[in-house]
Amino acid sequence: MTEHARTEPGRRTLLGAAVLGTAALGATAVGAAGTANAAGRVPDKRGNGDGTYRDLPVPTVIGHRGTAGYRPEHTIGSYQLALDMGAHIVEQDLVPTKDGHLVCRHENDITATTDVAEHPEFAGRKTTKEIDGVPLTGWFTEDFTLAELKTLRAKERIPANRQRNTLYDGRWEIPTFEEVLRWAEEEGRRRGHAVWLYVETKHPTYFRGLGLALEEPLAKLLRRHGRHRANSPLILQSFEPTSMRRLSKLVATPRVVLLDAADTQPWDFVKAGDPRTVADLVKPAGLKWIASFAQGIGPWLDLVIPQDEDGRLTSPTTLVADAHARGLILHPYTMRNENTFLPADFRRGTDPNAYGDAFGAFRTYFETGIDGIFSDNPDTALLAAADFNQR
Repeated sequence: MTEHARTEPGRRTLLGAAVLGTAALGATAVGAAGTANAAGRVPDKRGNGDGTYRDLPVPTVIGHRGTAGYRPEHTIGSYQLALDMGAHIVEQDLVPTKDGHLVCRHENDITATTDVAEHPEFAGRKTTKEIDGVPLTGWFTEDFTLAELKTLRAKERIPANRQRNTLYDGRWEIPTFEEVLRWAEEEGRRRGHAVWLYVETKHPTYFRGLGLALEEPLAKLLRRHGRHRANSPLILQSFEPTSMRRLSKLVATPRVVLLDAADTQPWDFVKAGDPRTVADLVKPAGLKWIASFAQGIGPWLDLVIPQDEDGRLTSPTTLVADAHARGLILHPYTMRNENTFLPADFRRGTDPNAYGDAFGAFRTYFETGIDGIFSDNPDTALLAAADFNQR
């Protein structure tokens, strides 16, 4: 997804509170997730339940890239921590390898998220490409076989902001999506309830142009692992509506259309000459169109509550009510604890990397009626959701 404190009580304090909280909350955090995810039913041999996305707790807490606030993103370690903290859903972003495998990376550019620059054998793979109209220089997954990618190790993407996360640099490899599916199945069996996944197709138009379409191999994996049904514990998502329309013809798994800033266009619209912008898609007619092939939207938080020129929140838009009127759920993105990522109203102190008043920000967004939220810090989000529901 796009990027858009008091003295840090820091991570240790919040983590400690969250660990104690999830243990004590039981029924509210971890327990609630278990009951709702399984919908009171026994999981099958793959650890999959047969509840629906409508059975998830509200507000639903989605572990963004796992627990990107605490571990290098899109690693098994990041996913595992999100699950252990009690996140209701754990997110994966998918890009292809040269030989057609789907791997979990936020972008196909792996320069910032792996140690590829330290591998002299891959120095010649560094190149400049245009991805969705943006020139990028680095190393890209589509130029590596899976075997080659497996020789790399993940690292923290934004070490200047999250210096403590660098402790885990090199600890985990790049997981394939099939490895994540197997991990979720094993965890589902062990925990006795389904483990929900939230899966994004990244740059699908770009990859289709390279002969590396994402949707068909993804649908094949979902069918193989029994996550292709309307009641499967998995939600699909993409910033390109046509990717969700394509998948709607391949599997019945629930689908969400991600929405960037109002003045932007989905890249598939740009390539097809479709003049609509996100501003058009969040209008009632646009939402009605989305509802014809998807079950929800994932808007940028500013589409729910815009910020003024000073970065302070203004009045909520009508998006929540308008989307709900068309039967769509809303899972906005992305909440992070650090001052630098929070609206100005909730920043504390002068250190941009210290934690601000994340709980206040969560409460403000929850009050709009959203159904869930993506968070780099699912422990904080869970505590905020519990506070909100106990009012």
